[in-house]
Amino acid sequence: MAALKDRLRTDLTAAMKARDSLRAGTLRMVLTAVTNAEVAGKQARELSDDDVLGVLTTEAKKRREAAEAFDAGQRPELAQKERDEAAVLAEYLPEQLTAEEVRDLVTATIDQLGVAGDGMKAMGRVMGALQPQVKGRADGGVVAAEVKKALGA
Repeated sequence: MAALKDRLRTDLTAAMKARDSLRAGTLRMVLTAVTNAEVAGKQARELSDDDVLGVLTTEAKKRREAAEAFDAGQRPELAQKERDEAAVLAEYLPEQLTAEEVRDLVTATIDQLGVAGDGMKAMGRVMGALQPQVKGRADGGVVAAEVKKALGA
């Protein structure tokens, strides 16, 4: 069993014993998403820590987007609940890169690939090289926006 999945289960048990309903509910939701990912496809499989991290990242992104939607819909109490759940999920994610760190990575990758003058034609190559470096540590949309800006689009 993946160590991260095992940690989630252990923390769920502790949250239930402590009667922490927010944490318990959030961890239940994540474990359900992990189980759904395990049984998706033609054959059930056990997820690795990287796969579980991917599920956690997806769930955290859903919470951020839902909070923004609730804010736009004048529902601050529901937006706060989503932010609280996102905070619980953030404890299991690697530390996020700052905007400056993302900018530095993008600049270094463009220099390394030697595609500074290629414009948007190089977008795919740059993103392909960056994805393994930022996976789980930065939102793909933020990285893509920074690459576009650096390539002059």
